[in-house]
Amino acid sequence: MKKKIFPIFFAFLLALSVTAQEGMWLLNQIDQLNLKDAGLEISTTQIYNPGKPAIANAVVQLGGGTASFVSSEGLLLTNHHVAYTALQRASDVVSNYLTNGFLAKEKSKEIKAPGYEARILVEMKDVTAEIMQAVAGIKDLEERDRKINETSESMAKIIEDAKKDADARVVAMYNGKQYILFVYKVLKDIRIVYSPPLSIGNYGGEIDNWMWPRHTGDFSFMRAYVALDGTGADFSEENVPYKPEIWLKVATEPLEPGDLTFVVGFPGSTTRYRTSNSAAWNLTENYPFSIKNFEAIIDLAEELTMDDPEGALKVANLTKGLANGMKNYQGKVDGMTRTNYVERKKKFEQEFMTWVNSSPETKAKYGSILDGIKAQYAIIGKTKERDNIIGLFQGLAGTRTDAAFYAFLIASEREKPESEQIPGFSQRLIDNLSNGLQYTYNDYYEPFDKALMVRALKQIKELPAGQRIESLDYIFNASDGSIQLFVDEAYKNSKLNNLEYVTSLFDKSTAELKAINDPILNMMASIYPYIEENRTMNNTFSTQVIDLRKQYIDALYEWKGSTLYPDANSTIRFTYGPVKGYTPQDAVWYEPFTTLKGVVEKNKGVQPFDAPEKLIKLYEKKDFGQWADPRLKDVPVAFLHRCDITGGNSGSPVMNARGEVIGLVFDGNYEAMISDWQYDYEIQRTISVDIRYVLFITQKFADAGFILKEMEVN
Repeated sequence: MKKKIFPIFFAFLLALSVTAQEGMWLLNQIDQLNLKDAGLEISTTQIYNPGKPAIANAVVQLGGGTASFVSSEGLLLTNHHVAYTALQRASDVVSNYLTNGFLAKEKSKEIKAPGYEARILVEMKDVTAEIMQAVAGIKDLEERDRKINETSESMAKIIEDAKKDADARVVAMYNGKQYILFVYKVLKDIRIVYSPPLSIGNYGGEIDNWMWPRHTGDFSFMRAYVALDGTGADFSEENVPYKPEIWLKVATEPLEPGDLTFVVGFPGSTTRYRTSNSAAWNLTENYPFSIKNFEAIIDLAEELTMDDPEGALKVANLTKGLANGMKNYQGKVDGMTRTNYVERKKKFEQEFMTWVNSSPETKAKYGSILDGIKAQYAIIGKTKERDNIIGLFQGLAGTRTDAAFYAFLIASEREKPESEQIPGFSQRLIDNLSNGLQYTYNDYYEPFDKALMVRALKQIKELPAGQRIESLDYIFNASDGSIQLFVDEAYKNSKLNNLEYVTSLFDKSTAELKAINDPILNMMASIYPYIEENRTMNNTFSTQVIDLRKQYIDALYEWKGSTLYPDANSTIRFTYGPVKGYTPQDAVWYEPFTTLKGVVEKNKGVQPFDAPEKLIKLYEKKDFGQWADPRLKDVPVAFLHRCDITGGNSGSPVMNARGEVIGLVFDGNYEAMISDWQYDYEIQRTISVDIRYVLFITQKFADAGFILKEMEVN
């Protein structure tokens, strides 16, 4: 690295420098990055040019990840694991597209990707002045926060009312130092075109997840459709392929070590400007609870579906997501522990406080920030065990429990004065919940659903004194005393397994819900006051801490005078860096490319290393077509490069210095899992599937050369 603005253990706060590849930069910041000196051969206006077509307009948010247009006919390229949920929802035990893959040889055969939407950036506008004007003079933080939400929603509504396929949202940057309005065109009709079998798209499974060397063909093709007038619309046989203004072209020259790469995508969230209190809370409380919880649920699902292929398919999406999250959190714990991260944060804060106390002015402005944040964590620490378990009843205690929670949430909020409702509560939110439930119920598997409720109730029963949910004692103190018996009877006598019935509950009051005398609704009625109390506490915590974090960032600006990128928050970002291997430990060097040879070497004939026979024969015959790398003399599968990414970037196009596609982001390396907290220049790497492997599999393995022809690949 050329330079840093202060010592190495402050690496999470870098100033801009010519060679520093840290940062998930806003598109309106990229002119500051000296990209020409880094090797960029196109202008930054070809990447982002407000009001005119540019590369950024070909990149879309899709299915919790990112995708990009690669043809004039709305063809989208993304990760297999981004398309995973769509494949699972479209599958059954007879047509198991998840395991066997899917190929539509003509557009009329493409199948729906249920619940998927593509968001295309139309505009981003700094609206900080308007937001600040709306809250001028408001001292109470919660009232101020509510006014910000109200003003933001009003701005968005004006845009959305004017265009039926528009999605607008005002997003806070730097914990409220800046506000940007993002406007997207939403395409609601997404269909699956080609996805390789699991034995390619998820080769290596959880064993290889987050690891290098990697040999996963993590890609899928989808297509976006619109109404005849070009607007985003729900699925219809009359819809036509979307015609993007710009789409990405495939690179024509081999990728080499040291070559510049850049990524445009939608990273989910990072926490790089947090204090030691937040780091310690996650290291000792949040991550360990989640790891233990996710592992137990995965084990439960595997046990209950061991001899049931249909059940296994139903729970596949949830267990894959939990396994991915569990390994991610474990990597963070390992990284924080290995690098003594919390203590280094505290050392940084000691130096910060030395500067704060160096003058009466800075002491008056910033002297209480760290103590204020610490005090807020002390408050939520008092009921942390109970609050963790309450969280289970909002997503991980079974589908029927989720339905009961939504019913009480809607009824409770509707009965409050508008000024006291949760931000964003509206008929649109209710409709979104209703629409989302159809996919939740698509994955409903009753033995597993019941087991989740039993597990959650047992954890409630074991809560320590002072944190008990006493309103559920009627279950625990019953004469039989059996949680399993309660759940069996509840499922027998509840109607919450019927989606149509569940959505009918969304028009009822809390009193009407209680009067139904459904055992699961009754259980939720007993828990809901605690959920409300927990939400109120968290809202207060969030309001207070976000304001303190904003003050902290103000102080960092004043102290260091540096240009900072905002933490990731699911908005479109830019990052860049060279193709480069790394040293994970003493005397070990990882080359930046893997090849088809490595796929064959790992093959054991059983999951997750069960390479298809046809793929092995292609290797044995050296039938590589034009996709072999002249230096490697093999088909490259994946490569490492020094780009700064996180969850949500999955499926992001990786481009070379000429703005051509060279691959797709699909992972980070395990040794740098702490990256959401701190960038490590020496060891952090992005793992991407090579576009040559994508095209090789599509053409040679799937015999789908027509897709390459559509992409104008010769």
